[in-house]
Amino acid sequence: MPVTPKSLFWARMDAAGTEHVVFDENSGLGAQGTALAVDPIPYTCRYRLTTGSDWATSRLEVEAEGAGWQRTVRLEPAGGRWRVTATERGNLDAALRAAGHPPAGLPGTDDPDRLAGATDVDLGGSPLFNTLAVRRLGLASATPGTAHRITVAWVLVPSLTVLPTEQVYTALGPGRVRFASGTFTADLDVDPDGWVIHYPGLADRVAPR
Repeated sequence: MPVTPKSLFWARMDAAGTEHVVFDENSGLGAQGTALAVDPIPYTCRYRLTTGSDWATSRLEVEAEGAGWQRTVRLEPAGGRWRVTATERGNLDAALRAAGHPPAGLPGTDDPDRLAGATDVDLGGSPLFNTLAVRRLGLASATPGTAHRITVAWVLVPSLTVLPTEQVYTALGPGRVRFASGTFTADLDVDPDGWVIHYPGLADRVAPR
């Protein structure tokens, strides 16, 4: 039987912004989302994400745009490495400088081999992407203290620069997962399916009234 799509909506806590995603879980995850924020400059970010039945990423396409600029990036695992394709129209760095921010550099990556070992992707500012590791590793129902150290392909927003980064996910008990990357740590509240309800300092899920 066809799977009825679902949707989730988050309100940003760190800046004015929102995220809405429509998805299905027919065989892994197929998701289309839109995120809007005003920092560091106003932008709209749209993404399409596909995973396999094991919840490992098989494709991510992201588009970010603002006044006078647009960038895209596409990531696909292929033959044990990642294929990364990026484009730019306009000039994001000029827009950032005009707003008093440092330039962001180029979208994508100049060395896809640096992403070797990454199974998951992470889109900056999006609580949806934490669910990939939570579901793939079964952390929502894991024994408290169960921890996994993973490498992800981290897509910065709005620059769409792609960097390898190490993250640690630790089960804390029903509905709680600790996320850590470098010196940053956040204890996430998740529902039984692993979707983020509360990400301290970043976003809260909003339910329809």
